[in-house]
Amino acid sequence: MKKIYIAGPDVFETDSIEIGKRLVQMCKKYGYEGLYPLDNVVDFSQNKHKTAQDIFDANIVMIQKADIIIANLNPFRGKEPDSGTVFECGYAYGLEKEVYGYMSRTCNYIETFKQDEKFVKDGYFCDKKERLIEDFDYPLNLMLACSVKIIEGDFENVLQFLKGKQ
Repeated sequence: MKKIYIAGPDVFETDSIEIGKRLVQMCKKYGYEGLYPLDNVVDFSQNKHKTAQDIFDANIVMIQKADIIIANLNPFRGKEPDSGTVFECGYAYGLEKEVYGYMSRTCNYIETFKQDEKFVKDGYFCDKKERLIEDFDYPLNLMLACSVKIIEGDFENVLQFLKGKQ
């Protein structure tokens, strides 16, 4: 049975354990074993840096064991996905794993900026700080969009996509 590492900022939600159980169960329904980061056993009584390192190490091992990574790439605390999730996608891509992401909206990245947050300068879209907004017709930065198959929808939509590939 193929294993799926479940990446995303869902681990920061107040009901993160329940979310994980639901996603792992959904994996099982589609014939996969779900690996959820909060299933790792970590000693939180040690100093913060040691705890953080233990979480990192345990998640790395999970990614190495996985065949597939499914990542929640919806904006988190801003316009971009969670930075830890982005790292996990890049790491998995480097290991030549299948990497999928989901987003509720997959519009062009420029469209995520409101009219008062962007303007055109010398023919390029810029943000308020006059930094270029890339325009490659992807919903995210090209480095992520070119390394992760992005599906519009939710976790189950990716599982349905995978089922259709078989």
